[in-house]
Amino acid sequence: MSEVSVASAVSATTDGAAARPLCVDLDGTLVKSDTLVDSLLLLVRAQPTQAMRAPLWLRGGKAAFKAWVASRVTLDVEHLPWNRELLGYLGAQRAAGRRLYLVTGADASVAQRVADHLGIFDGVLASDGATNRTGNHKLAGLRERFADGFDYIGNARPDGPVLAGCGEAMVANPTRALRAMMRSGRISVSRRFEDRTGRGRSFLRAIRLHQWAKNVLIFVPLLLAHVLRLPLIVNAALAFLCFSLCASATYIMNDLLDVEADRRHAKKRFRPFAAGDLPASAGVAIAAVFLAAAFTGAAFLPRGYVVWLLAYLIVTLAYSLRLKQVALVDVLLLSGLYTLRLLAGAAAVDVRISRWFAAFSVFLFLSLAIVKRFSELRNLQAQGETPANGRGYVATDTEQLRSFGTMSGIAAVIIFTLYINSGETVALYRHPGRMWLIVPLLLWWIFRVWLLASRGELNEDPVIFAVTDRMSLLIGLCIAIVAVLAV
Repeated sequence: MSEVSVASAVSATTDGAAARPLCVDLDGTLVKSDTLVDSLLLLVRAQPTQAMRAPLWLRGGKAAFKAWVASRVTLDVEHLPWNRELLGYLGAQRAAGRRLYLVTGADASVAQRVADHLGIFDGVLASDGATNRTGNHKLAGLRERFADGFDYIGNARPDGPVLAGCGEAMVANPTRALRAMMRSGRISVSRRFEDRTGRGRSFLRAIRLHQWAKNVLIFVPLLLAHVLRLPLIVNAALAFLCFSLCASATYIMNDLLDVEADRRHAKKRFRPFAAGDLPASAGVAIAAVFLAAAFTGAAFLPRGYVVWLLAYLIVTLAYSLRLKQVALVDVLLLSGLYTLRLLAGAAAVDVRISRWFAAFSVFLFLSLAIVKRFSELRNLQAQGETPANGRGYVATDTEQLRSFGTMSGIAAVIIFTLYINSGETVALYRHPGRMWLIVPLLLWWIFRVWLLASRGELNEDPVIFAVTDRMSLLIGLCIAIVAVLAV
């Protein structure tokens, strides 16, 4: 922090306030997330069988429960989503010689590790396995320790009694419930430390609205069947919406389970849950509502669609919990999920997918899934970093992945050429020979994707790249025109 910032922070504090110790809450205040929830998510990820025992420990009280969770996992405190504005203020107060204390309902072991990491606190007051240091229990502990008074910074409704009983009250990212309590109790606040993105923007980022582009594959079976009737179009649109809602729910669940790993990632640390801009409880609620809406809508479609939607949910959860950590199995599953979208789209409009198209899609999507992993490793190499996301790959796997991926892409094109010469094309196209013009376009796009990936110029998600890259869109338009001319 600059000398001017330090001076302004010090001058804003009266002599009387400077003499009082400044006590700071942890969860939602100093950090924008809840360390207990973060630890529980880590427990579900690392020790799912132990996580199932968590409700049994709640019978012993919340303090004992926090101690049990803290003893099972070690939270990465270094990469917690800090409230940077508050952290800067505390640094200035510390530099001015003020005593700082971390006072939290989190378990003492977690609080002490946070204090040790920051190195700015003179002491810690936290839950100890017997006493849950929140609300009135926190206030009693502070009055016992600081008989001459203290100042306090909190964020949520349980901090209300402490804010009412302290010398100078300050808040950081205050919740609506706390703001209402302060208004009704006429608690005056001297400072606010706001460090969070708007909830609306965070919501849109959490559901990954841009990823809905992948679900356009739902419409492909209807287009290829050449039966564009209004009832079928409506079914396909409803299937697209239901699949997108289900996909967003799985993205949220994946982000919640990956929250600690994402915080170590250069880009993923800005995701809403990793950054603390959305609480995990909101994520769970959004996912539940989206899943309920998805399967309610699916009930109006043919039964086969519901089966594929449920299969997508199960496979995606298995992928998020464990299978994405197994090298090669992860890319096979990713490619399978793309193909599953096609099967779901076919079931929604009750058409049959050609065996040629099924084989083509398997190899094409396998190539795209592999290029996603290749791009991740290649970008890490360019940054001089080593893979640390538990994917099961090492930096030296790039050449082997390049080989697997390019072969899969070429195999897809070969299958397409065999399809052109098959009897099925005659039934659907009056000029099947014109379909040969699609072959060089497919090769051009596949080779271009891999060339850009090798140069480190590819977004890690090739499907999103395809719908945002001008050249890819132009190639897609040319393919569509050729297909129309062949009908």
